[in-house]
Amino acid sequence: MTPEEFRAAAHELVDWVADFRLRVPDLPVRAEVAPGQVRRALEGPAPERPEPFASVLADLDRVVVPGITQVQSPGYFAWFPSNASLASVLGDMASSGLGALGITWQSAPALTEVEEVVTEWLRELCGLAPQWRGAIHDTASSACFVAMLVARERATDLGETRGGMQAEPAPLVVYASPQAHSSVAKAVLLAGFGRDNLRLVGVDPITYAMDPAALREAMAADVAAGRRPAAVVASVGTTGTTAVDPVEQIVAIAAEHGAWVHVDAAMAGSAMLLPECRGMFAGVDGADSLSWNPHKWMGTVLDTSLLYVRDVDHLTAVMSTNPSYLRSAVDGDVTQYKDWGIPLGRRFRALKLWFHLRLDGAEAIRARLRRDLENARWLCEQAQAEPGWEVLAPVVLQTVCLRHVPERLRDSSGAVADLDGLDRHTLDWVERVNATGRALVTAALLDGRWMVRVSIGAEATERADVEAFWALARNAAAEVA
Repeated sequence: MTPEEFRAAAHELVDWVADFRLRVPDLPVRAEVAPGQVRRALEGPAPERPEPFASVLADLDRVVVPGITQVQSPGYFAWFPSNASLASVLGDMASSGLGALGITWQSAPALTEVEEVVTEWLRELCGLAPQWRGAIHDTASSACFVAMLVARERATDLGETRGGMQAEPAPLVVYASPQAHSSVAKAVLLAGFGRDNLRLVGVDPITYAMDPAALREAMAADVAAGRRPAAVVASVGTTGTTAVDPVEQIVAIAAEHGAWVHVDAAMAGSAMLLPECRGMFAGVDGADSLSWNPHKWMGTVLDTSLLYVRDVDHLTAVMSTNPSYLRSAVDGDVTQYKDWGIPLGRRFRALKLWFHLRLDGAEAIRARLRRDLENARWLCEQAQAEPGWEVLAPVVLQTVCLRHVPERLRDSSGAVADLDGLDRHTLDWVERVNATGRALVTAALLDGRWMVRVSIGAEATERADVEAFWALARNAAAEVA
């Protein structure tokens, strides 16, 4: 494809994307394909000769769009927001169009220095201390993995340069909440700690936040047994209920053992943009690492995850590689992001944030976040006032945890008499809502029983959309009651 052919095709594609975004509200929210359907529609020998661009766009409409859950839909309330602001999409296009190779500063000085600028912008916008320095990763899963590697090496005084974990005289232990994201356990395992050395610390039965007393007790018990506390993962905005672990207390307890503290705020980190929400991050400046995803609630298109650390020297000591063919005279004077994470090469991801912040502005992003918080409070109030409905966890952010209990499942005292029946009822009404195509929510287990998470935060979602979901939910629950 020549630049002129690209120009013509790109104009068509931009028009297609713009038209697609306009019709997203009218599309079914949940993907409407059976397993293998997309593959069967596209499989066959690879093209030997160029196809008309119109044919590619036609298959995009005919095959691909029905096979996508429309996370940009105003009726999307599942998992967590996965916004893709069009301003950041432009940045993604620029990144791909430039085709820059981010290996070292020398390979693309602008790639490195724009990343330095945007991570500093977000540090300031979030009210974090100047000691933090950030880099862009693909997801919070990767960021957590890097944090666990760095925590391991602080606990072992860079044991990777000697015998590694196999040479350690005592097992190293990591602590997290049972409400923590599944990527936390995965990172602990991949970093070599072993499942036997992951402690799931008890939580408050009302807030589902980590109990500091339980953490202190678990760490003391491990020390008494000859094990070494190495790291604590504090979750701010857990996946199930958006519970907020008490970071300040966790930091103080971890410090008694010299343990690394990683704060996982993948979705909730966007709330740091709001001064009124920063109380839930109290103590974060005493932690060692912090990750959050602008590609969730804030709205920068995937994949844009931030990992901030306070001790960059330790991070680079753990992660650095320095083959001769990548060395240069400026190595000591510039940031080399190859030494801040797993990959050697990196895309120009910073352009997505740079375009997003410059074209939309922080003020508009804050206004949207406040809208979502208000809509979550509204839904919570409606559910609390509606007979038969329960709100199961504090609504600290934009996710509301609901359950409907029909009268037929209660005994004479009003208590639930058939818990298995309640689970079936919950899954039934959720499926009825999702089958309409007008909304999508996810069920999840809480205390061993099914409930429904309503995660409000799609860029297009307004109060009318939340009201429409609430009507759908009440009708669906009544139909199966």
